[in-house]
Amino acid sequence: MQRVHVMAAMSVLVVAAVAGVWLGTPSGEPPPVAITRTGSEEVVESTASSSITVHVAGAVESPGLVTLSEGDRVAHAVAAAGGALAVADLSALNLAAAVDDGDQVTVPVKGEMTAPVGRTGADDEGLVDINHATVADLEALPGVGPVLAQRIFDYREEHGPFATAEDLLDVPGIGEGKLAPLREALVLR
Repeated sequence: MQRVHVMAAMSVLVVAAVAGVWLGTPSGEPPPVAITRTGSEEVVESTASSSITVHVAGAVESPGLVTLSEGDRVAHAVAAAGGALAVADLSALNLAAAVDDGDQVTVPVKGEMTAPVGRTGADDEGLVDINHATVADLEALPGVGPVLAQRIFDYREEHGPFATAEDLLDVPGIGEGKLAPLREALVLR
């Protein structure tokens, strides 16, 4: 009879330990645990993954670096940065997207476009993704200054993403002569 009480007490302790670790996690998700049985004892070990650092920018309460657990999502990053501001457009983000160490999550203001998590307007080869580039990214294109970069950005905001490089011909100030060097410096995603 006494053995039954000891086993019941140990089970309660195991559940309490798991619940304590779970409730203490910032993500609100249960952490992975391993329960090892050695003889009549049960040992609970957290197998929580290592931490990652993500830069959260834009319309959040406390922009900056946040520490998350591997496997956390964009929603966790936003929450870790104090939550979204009232002007934030969370529908522009995929809150379920996984974040990786070193990613940047930018929470846009309503009416503002943002790049997907981890992606900027420029790729590793220096090509500019005109469908995700900021005005500053667009200025890196050959023959594109601040005024033309703003026109490209505004056109994309109003008409949606560019399907082909030739769609740039619809932007005021871009003709065939201006488009030729741009073709080599841009990418569409």
